[in-house]
Amino acid sequence: MSKWNSIPCSLTALDIGIVLKCGQSFRWDLFDGCWIGVLCGKVWKLKQDDTCIWYKTHDRDQHKASKRKNSSGKGAAYGKKTKMNIDDAVGTISKHSDQDKDILHDYFQLGINLTDLCNQWSKVDDHFDSIHKKFKGVRMLRQDPVENLFSFICSSNNNITRIASMVEKMCESFGDKIATVDGKDYHTFPEISALAKSDTEDILRKLGFGYRAKYIHQSAVKIAQFGGSEWLYGLRSLPYADAHAELTKLPGIGAKVADCICMMSLDKSQAIPVDTHVWQIAVRDYKITTLRNTKTLTASSYKSIGEHFRNLWGSHASWAMNFLFVADLKQFQHRK
Repeated sequence: MSKWNSIPCSLTALDIGIVLKCGQSFRWDLFDGCWIGVLCGKVWKLKQDDTCIWYKTHDRDQHKASKRKNSSGKGAAYGKKTKMNIDDAVGTISKHSDQDKDILHDYFQLGINLTDLCNQWSKVDDHFDSIHKKFKGVRMLRQDPVENLFSFICSSNNNITRIASMVEKMCESFGDKIATVDGKDYHTFPEISALAKSDTEDILRKLGFGYRAKYIHQSAVKIAQFGGSEWLYGLRSLPYADAHAELTKLPGIGAKVADCICMMSLDKSQAIPVDTHVWQIAVRDYKITTLRNTKTLTASSYKSIGEHFRNLWGSHASWAMNFLFVADLKQFQHRK
């Protein structure tokens, strides 16, 4: 594990205690005051104070080099005598540090000015303004589309704790080991090719995935046919409606899950996934007229809810809704 490094960041700009546990990503856990999880093939530890995000990482290369040294006694070069001068060593460390900062900056989308957005939304929406005063630093993560998609296939009729357990089992069974940190093994998220294998569904069913096992396997096969992860990443360049339509071609992905993927990993910040929480917010707090006589969520009402909030909040509507969604979750009620 490397030394602690930091990125300047206020709690108003980002509160990792909310963002990492509000149901966007499922691979972060809190131990001894540090958040630990897997991101970009590395194990990360994160903590926060009033002015900084502190982080350190453990990657697979370090782990493999350590194993080689322990087994052969000859270090990473397999006994070959090599020499790296001090300037080169410092440059390598600096490069890795810069890469890690770039990864976190991108993951937390720190280039987006949350304060400016909140000020804009508060001017047009009194309800948002009242919530925003109690919840600060609620951001949208920018996730890997592969992990995001298969994690949210697991979200159907499920809760955050159980989804996290399923994602962990999927990584243990189909991913590659990165390292053992604090006595726990951490794995990469599976490649699409691993999830597309013929025995995937049977393995997942034995692990308790139920009907979701079929959707995970069939979607992996479809994505592989479409062009694999390159096809999925390519959806970032499509307009929102087109990307959404492409995602709903996959087994187990309906309108809501497609919107989750659009907003969390495909850069479609106008996407509004409508679930029970968002439905209740729309009816209870915004009294949308088109929902006045609607008792259940239909395709028409789903669309009208999304359009209402896009018209109200603009291009980053999903970020605004995320504040209201978080405020509606039981685990954050004490913050009110």
